[in-house]
Amino acid sequence: MDKLIFTALGAATNQSFQRVQLTNDLANVSTVGYKKSTTTRPETVGFSGNGFGSRYQAITPSRVDQVDLSGGHHMQTGNPTDIAMNNSVVLGIQGANGETAFTRRGDLRQTENGLLETSTGNLVLDDGGNPITIPENTLLSIGNDGTVYGVDGNNTAAVPIPLANLMLRDASTTPLQRREDGLYGALLPNGGFGDFATGPEPISITVGSLEGSNSEPVEIMVNLLDYYRSFETQMKIIKSTEEIDQSGTRMMSKG
Repeated sequence: MDKLIFTALGAATNQSFQRVQLTNDLANVSTVGYKKSTTTRPETVGFSGNGFGSRYQAITPSRVDQVDLSGGHHMQTGNPTDIAMNNSVVLGIQGANGETAFTRRGDLRQTENGLLETSTGNLVLDDGGNPITIPENTLLSIGNDGTVYGVDGNNTAAVPIPLANLMLRDASTTPLQRREDGLYGALLPNGGFGDFATGPEPISITVGSLEGSNSEPVEIMVNLLDYYRSFETQMKIIKSTEEIDQSGTRMMSKG
């Protein structure tokens, strides 16, 4: 009997990670540039040790929250510093500790100190990994290749001058993980996060648009219902097994 309880409890525990992912995706259906989590299939793992030789449990091989970079819908804004990244392109920004992180959020703005940042306050990095500095009284625009242009605000008829190139990377061949702060990171061999070599796909962005979340609320709700049904089934199995075990114990004590 304990084997059945062991299996049911293991399944319920393993599914709790899926519930956290689904609720997080549901909470961000309206967040600009948000990417849902990928679904990781559990693997059947056997346990060794005294009394565990015949026990198996479905376990998700990694508790890492990997990001699904499939596209969301584009919303036209007309703002020359709004960008929507296409395909698997991500934008390099600076994390809270100065490390390189990535995002799909493309609502960029200029700070009072002349730096380019996202609407969440993260500094935008150039292709060399440095914050992008904007000269005073400069009007910004961004090219479809990620080049940041500036023109003198007192002479808007002048030809825009290239100021920097955005750090844009193709992550089609590099799995990205969601960090605790919600940004994306490419895991390095030393266990930290940092920059990575761009993939084979061309860099593509759409200027004057923002990308919406790729989370589908109806799909998430259906998956949550499946989760709760499965969890309820596991709890019923545990309860029924316990009742059968108690019934058998009473019969043996009477004998």
